[in-house]
Amino acid sequence: MLIAAVMTASAVVAQNIEYSKTDSTIIEEILHTANQKGVNGNTMLYFGKQFLGIPYVAHTLENGDSEHLIVNTRQLDCTTFVETVLALNMCYQKGQTSFSDYCENLSKIRYRDGKMTDYTSRLHYFTWWGEDNENLGIVRQVVDTNPGTPFSAIQKININYMTQNPNLYKQLRNHPEFVSQIRDYEQMSNGKTYRYIPKSKLNLTRNSLGLYIHDGDIVSIITNKTGLDTSHIGIAFWKGGRLHLMHASSLYKKVVMDNNTFYDYSAKQKAHLGIRVYRPIDQSKNNSL
Repeated sequence: MLIAAVMTASAVVAQNIEYSKTDSTIIEEILHTANQKGVNGNTMLYFGKQFLGIPYVAHTLENGDSEHLIVNTRQLDCTTFVETVLALNMCYQKGQTSFSDYCENLSKIRYRDGKMTDYTSRLHYFTWWGEDNENLGIVRQVVDTNPGTPFSAIQKININYMTQNPNLYKQLRNHPEFVSQIRDYEQMSNGKTYRYIPKSKLNLTRNSLGLYIHDGDIVSIITNKTGLDTSHIGIAFWKGGRLHLMHASSLYKKVVMDNNTFYDYSAKQKAHLGIRVYRPIDQSKNNSL
């Protein structure tokens, strides 16, 4: 691994980024190929497929003592997989092909207000991630409050897992002063409500559920585990009229397009309650970012 200074288009000060030569090569090759040949079909699924079979590895963002942007295309967890795909998607839509462009987009996605400062600026809970990326115009929440729609359940946020278990997080163990800031952010989110689709309705066919969930949408799985809001995220796709999930799977130990339907997958998980849905916004029509 190496630490390199990569200049961003909007900043004079260099940003420390950790990556291997393989990572930068892979990113630029994917972007150059996509721009030269074009992408047929959904671009989120296209970029997601470039990482099928990549090993699932947790905690890849915890290297070093100070917060810095980590790019690791060789090992992915559910969050870094989605972030990698979304950053590539943003680059493609904006006609960008350089590794530095990719890193700038990845940083916007991963950090509060798109700005990396220290560990507390990372969007650790999906509620933070979804809200922040929606505010930046990167994604939009898909929801329908009308009677009879699949969004029939309401989640009231009550997150405190990180501050109740700081010993489980390397940076909180090493920097106990971060705990109070994380707690403030948790409390700012607590009490907010979000409509979601209960898992019993994931068995609906594309003719009905497809009105609300499209290929390439980002889905987060609501959990009943104390102190958490979601337990897993991935990218939705339709196959044979049924909803499936492309994700970095801890069960399969790699990135997969799951052959099991999303309904069957979720039904086996007692802690799963349902899903929230977020749709990437076309950045070619939103050049203010």
